[in-house]
Amino acid sequence: MKAFVLDRYGKKAALRLAELPTPELRDDEALVQIHAAGVNLLDSKIRSGEFKLILPYQLPLVLGHDVAGVITKVGPGVRQFKVGDEVYARPDDFRIGTFAEFVPVKEASLALKPKNITMEEAASLPLVALTAWQALVEKAKLRKGQKVFIQAGSGGVGTFAIQLAKHLGATVATTTSTANVALVKGLGADVIADYKTQDFEEVLHDYDVVLNSQDGKTLEKSLRVLKAGGKLISISGPPDPDFAREIKAPWFVKLVVRLLSAGVRRRALARQVSFSFLFMRANGSQLREVTRLVEAGVIRPVVDRVFSFDSTNDALAYVESGRAKGKVVIKVR
Repeated sequence: MKAFVLDRYGKKAALRLAELPTPELRDDEALVQIHAAGVNLLDSKIRSGEFKLILPYQLPLVLGHDVAGVITKVGPGVRQFKVGDEVYARPDDFRIGTFAEFVPVKEASLALKPKNITMEEAASLPLVALTAWQALVEKAKLRKGQKVFIQAGSGGVGTFAIQLAKHLGATVATTTSTANVALVKGLGADVIADYKTQDFEEVLHDYDVVLNSQDGKTLEKSLRVLKAGGKLISISGPPDPDFAREIKAPWFVKLVVRLLSAGVRRRALARQVSFSFLFMRANGSQLREVTRLVEAGVIRPVVDRVFSFDSTNDALAYVESGRAKGKVVIKVR
């Protein structure tokens, strides 16, 4: 099969188009013929080596964390899916590799593709949908009447999270540029701070939840818009000790993580708010909930651009530019 391979870590390291054997299938996996693959900032961060400590991948590595396609083969332990099913997924860590023609995915991480959207739209969803779900539903337990601040509303996670938060009955604030105000308003944002002309800290007060996806300076300011008892959930770091325990990190990684997050955890405690780090994980049952919402018209995918498979490196560069509204997708077949 054709695949784009990372040979060495580096910020500008181009992926190499290679001919590889089709991956071996484990008993609990289905082999998915990839029709489309979503591109995420996570792919760029892994490529540059930012996650070496918590995701020690062996190189060479095929990147790619989002897939939509058709099952061509199932392992003997697979019960819920069959050959010919149209599916989508975020493959598990250490089994990623959707910048390719085929990828094996654990049955527990798969879901049937929503019937009312294209393969490209479906491929745009898994990672951002699961991130938003695990942050807002699982960790924040966001409920009707609460106020949530979702940063970078026109980005991949933002466009999904705004719609999910509105469905849950929350009042939603977000940040975006002037050019994208209409987009986030159309997705359901109630309060919009234009980051080019406004400081969100002066506009937002007494929020129940913040979903942080930006830098350390934004993280610090976000603590101050929460009310006592509020929750700050960060998907851009720093990782916290609970996360290190969840991934069963070795002792030295636990120590590093504890030090990295010590300052923000201390400041959160002083303000009587909680801080937690989220590194989303594959989850088929949560994706089935997403399918239901998409098919009901509650949530729609937002796709900025679709690149050809041959242009995978260009797609990655476009995501890194930070200009994408919603998601960037690679059409594989």
